[in-house]
Amino acid sequence: MGVLNLQKAFASGYTERVEAVVIGSGFGGAVASLRLGQAGIETVVLERGRRWEITDAGDTFCTYQKPDGRSSWLSPTTPSLLGGTPIDVYTGVLDVKVGDGITAWRGAGVGGTSLIYGGITYQPTQELFYQVFPRSIDYEELNRVYYPRVRSILKPSAIPDDILATQFYLTSRIVLEQAAKANLKARKYDMNIDWDIVRQEIAGQKVPSTIVGALFYGINSGANQSLDRNYLKMASSTGYVQIRPLHVVTEIEEADNNRFRVVCNQINEQGVVINKKTIVCRYLFLAAGSIGTTELLLRAKNTGKLRRLSEQVGKLWGNNGDALSIVATSRQTNPTQGGLVTVIEDFDNPISPVVLEQFPFPGAPEGAYVALSLALSKPEGYLKYDASKQTANLVWPKNSANNQKIQNAVLDTYQRFNQANGTSLAQPPDANTTAHPLGGATIGAVCNPYGRVHGYRNLFVVDGAFIPGSCACTNPSLTIAALAERSMDRFLNGNFKD
Repeated sequence: MGVLNLQKAFASGYTERVEAVVIGSGFGGAVASLRLGQAGIETVVLERGRRWEITDAGDTFCTYQKPDGRSSWLSPTTPSLLGGTPIDVYTGVLDVKVGDGITAWRGAGVGGTSLIYGGITYQPTQELFYQVFPRSIDYEELNRVYYPRVRSILKPSAIPDDILATQFYLTSRIVLEQAAKANLKARKYDMNIDWDIVRQEIAGQKVPSTIVGALFYGINSGANQSLDRNYLKMASSTGYVQIRPLHVVTEIEEADNNRFRVVCNQINEQGVVINKKTIVCRYLFLAAGSIGTTELLLRAKNTGKLRRLSEQVGKLWGNNGDALSIVATSRQTNPTQGGLVTVIEDFDNPISPVVLEQFPFPGAPEGAYVALSLALSKPEGYLKYDASKQTANLVWPKNSANNQKIQNAVLDTYQRFNQANGTSLAQPPDANTTAHPLGGATIGAVCNPYGRVHGYRNLFVVDGAFIPGSCACTNPSLTIAALAERSMDRFLNGNFKD
């Protein structure tokens, strides 16, 4: 039975029955959706955000200069780091979770965080991978089978030299030069970006977007090859997958015959509930992101609707070692332009491995640039369910011994970098914000090595909630997708065992 049979009018109290439900359409959910569709499994994807179709006019997303409700998820203001500007309440593309000791940024929309993630497709080394993940995950298999499989869909590539040579990527060239002076390894990494469209931006044939540093609110030119344009498009084309935007899942629970009941609110673009729906499925895949997936599991455990969940749900959360700094130089930098195209890898740091990624940031001062550091954070954070508000509170011990160690390691890298180049830190590492929330329903503690939730044969976690707090000094999107590919192989081969 194909997707057309799923398109039914919902009356009050109607319960729909399908084989599989995927909650969320980011990297894990997109992978799960495609592989389920290719296997001929009738699947519904529930995505809280809206679709963001790229228009010829180049006006899908708002800009930093003129922010509006499209910028932020059901918020009266833009994020404080981006100005805190009053806006209309709308189902915007960037969602901010304010916690105790940390603020987490995540995407909202068909394609999840891929809509605003910058395109970085970055694989960890085997040595660092095993400082985070258990040996039950075979890195060699990931390297041989699953990382290449993801790349075959995303088709990432490094920035071409002709584009790097333009004024828009001046800071990236400066960083490569300065890293070489400091004897630090620096390189271009693969990006999920259509560089021909970037060339059209440079030539004035497309609205300037990538080249002017648009990122957190979305890329209007279409250069960003987000998941709605590859994995999810392919999933829909199978005829077995229906993606439903503006569907906010509120509850998951056990149903009869080893099935699951999923309750969701259909909302309009202002966040107003216009319908309540119930779906019963045989297979349930959680891909709402570290915070979204964990909150659903915590709510189900707190209300007794998934009684066999591990006591470890909500624990082992981390910020991927993210910290923002500002490097001051005596040169022109064009710090608000270009994109994330280069990386400095200080894996031999005497304190702890460190990665530095320069990226454009609105309002960054000329003669300086913003850099993001990544490190091996420990999963010391947690989410705790607040029954009175029906939400999960995020807690991060930013002053823990390991987080102090990470800060010292980052400062050590910058010290060597600055000594070699006559630069300085206008802002030392600030770890109050993360764009890479990870953990909460992790391997071993809550799931088996393939994402199957302990105690529930047909319930799976396929997103960043599975990863214990760090992605081994890399941006996590590629690894989330590769692990999801691995899990789906196991699922479709029928070999899930505790």
